[in-house]
Amino acid sequence: MNKITNFTAVALACFLTVSASAQNKTIVETAIEAGNFKTLVTAVKAAGLVDTLNGHKKFTVFAPTDEAFAKLDSNTLNSLLKPENKDQLTGVLTYHVLSGRVNASDAYELNSASTVNGQRLPINFRGEQLSVGNATIAVTDIQCSNGVIHVIDTVLLPKLDSIPATAKASGKFNTLLAAVGASGLADVLSGPGPFTVFAPTDEAFAALPEGTVESLLEPENKQKLIDILKYHVVSGRVYDNDAIKARQAKTLLGRAIDIKFNADGIRINDSNVVAKNVDTSNGVIHIIDAVLLPREMTRTSAMNLIRNSINRGAPVYNSGHHSRCCEIYMETMSSLMDTGIQNLDDHTLSMMQTTLRNARNTHSSTDRAWVLRRGIDSVYTRLSRMPEGVTSN
Repeated sequence: MNKITNFTAVALACFLTVSASAQNKTIVETAIEAGNFKTLVTAVKAAGLVDTLNGHKKFTVFAPTDEAFAKLDSNTLNSLLKPENKDQLTGVLTYHVLSGRVNASDAYELNSASTVNGQRLPINFRGEQLSVGNATIAVTDIQCSNGVIHVIDTVLLPKLDSIPATAKASGKFNTLLAAVGASGLADVLSGPGPFTVFAPTDEAFAALPEGTVESLLEPENKQKLIDILKYHVVSGRVYDNDAIKARQAKTLLGRAIDIKFNADGIRINDSNVVAKNVDTSNGVIHIIDAVLLPREMTRTSAMNLIRNSINRGAPVYNSGHHSRCCEIYMETMSSLMDTGIQNLDDHTLSMMQTTLRNARNTHSSTDRAWVLRRGIDSVYTRLSRMPEGVTSN
């Protein structure tokens, strides 16, 4: 059912006329025919999105009217329409688009939706009125051949600042930004991403043992600093609900962090998430109250894990259950990779990565079990030759 508010009689008549024939027209054709989306159509053309929104793939578009665009500062709109700002314009427009056909009735069960832009769009009710972001949906469910249009009264603006810029603007992450700069990761975190950053506040860094931060910022400790920072970053946009479902996430360091949810909120390893889902142009930030330090098992613990794995896997393999044996060995190798081993040399790490890659590309469970077993044996041999606490090269 269409919900109508604050529209002129002429505009209402236009939309009702269009909706009667829109099912045979694409999203762009419907917008052009309506006559109240001239600015939107101009922007779509400037961004090079006409073919996309005229194609066969289904989309849901929250379409601002010309009146909605007129609310924008003229300098903002003119700037977005300049050729050199095409990427920024595309980001704004795709923030108005969802993949698939989402009717108003579907939105009642949602509190947000992931846009083609990547950022989440809040969905809520203001009294009886459905809204997205800070815009009210004036007309719903105009069905088109390749999707659906919902008419909105305000242009939706996504976050345009990158992760570092957002962190700088907050004023709470001076130490983190200094560490990012010293590590050389600023360009990476300002790049397209997207990334999810679990960001410790200045207070979190201040809680580390005295001298720790100063030591990490020394040039000779750059690699250790890089490792710690990568342990706070996950590829992709991972919002709180996705994180809770996953219960674990692999960081850019290659090690996993544990994600738990209880009455006090979300915990990442031993830290608490004090603010969540801070959107940025290239990712999302979750603010945490403690610095995450990569966890590593000792050489002895790693060797014990391998021995136990072989003691479990070998009898299973010999009894003919080759797939189950593969699972046991794969769990072991993945655990070694996710947790990490103290002072592990690059050659052994590369060997473990190669073993996992080869195992995943081996279709026969019998052959895959042997790929994993030979890899585990090789890792065990190298660890047995490496004194506890001493780095091997």
